[in-house]
Amino acid sequence: MKKPAHKRWLTIAIALTGATWLTSAAAEEVTVAYQYGADPAKLAQIEGRYEKATGWKINWKRFDSGADIVTAIASGDVQIGNIGSSPLAASTSRGLPIKAFVVNALTGGSEALVVRNGAGISKPQDFAGKTIATPFVSTAHYSLLSALKHWKVDPTKTKIVNLAPPEIFAAWQRGDIDAAYTWDPALGKIKQSGKVLTDSAEVGKWGSPTFDSWVVRKDFAASHPDFVTKFAKVTLDVNAEYRKNASKWTANSDIVKKISDLSGATPEDIPALLAGNKYPVASEQLSAAILGGGSVKAITATAAFLKEQKKIDQTLPSYTEAVDAQFVRKAASLK
Repeated sequence: MKKPAHKRWLTIAIALTGATWLTSAAAEEVTVAYQYGADPAKLAQIEGRYEKATGWKINWKRFDSGADIVTAIASGDVQIGNIGSSPLAASTSRGLPIKAFVVNALTGGSEALVVRNGAGISKPQDFAGKTIATPFVSTAHYSLLSALKHWKVDPTKTKIVNLAPPEIFAAWQRGDIDAAYTWDPALGKIKQSGKVLTDSAEVGKWGSPTFDSWVVRKDFAASHPDFVTKFAKVTLDVNAEYRKNASKWTANSDIVKKISDLSGATPEDIPALLAGNKYPVASEQLSAAILGGGSVKAITATAAFLKEQKKIDQTLPSYTEAVDAQFVRKAASLK
């Protein structure tokens, strides 16, 4: 039987502990992992801005979850990946030598808990005996568990199943699940026959914020700091571009149509999804709220919660090495 994704990469990470890590990709070529989801970075990706800024050939690979991405990073197949704060906390707790070097987004309405029409769920206490789907060890999973805790709903009284976003929509259509905490492409589709009970913006206000970041293998970052810096700058620039011109990123704009090609979301849904998150520019990234300490605090709290929920076996004494602000700092000084 095939192991679940989070078990597979845990096995890989353990097997590599104490061993010599695979050599980083040959100079001038790198493999970068991304996921579905609407964010400004998708525009930079599809327009080839990362390649133009770095001068490298980038092999882009799409994965359905952050757990799958860290599996690929652990195996050496991927050097840089786009993952959420929950898989970052889990993977670093288990010894995977990666670090976040630029925050892509502070999660808001792009991840949400939707209950299916006819499932008999009108309030949190109705979740007892119901089946809820979410990708395990994802930011959505963490937010789901945090929401249940906030509502004082015992998660053991529900059935929480591990499904990737594409699998969630199929299960939803079959009536196999009653609710799901997920992101696009599933989110927009299940909203059509369901109701949003909460989202990650609200869960963040309850004390469990999540974020999405680009992470890099430490050996690759040490060998190719210039590439990582320029990669960070492209992300910062496109975030600033969106912040300045958000009103022009409409459903019928060429920009949104390009993002739709990679995001899994329809052009009609993308403006609202983009507006639901926050995309920090360089000065905000370097503030105490994010790379200056806030991100480490969020990762630490996430890891402690995941251990409490028995999703990981141990936590680290410190998570300061899981975040590295030097690349954003250097990127901010580039023209």
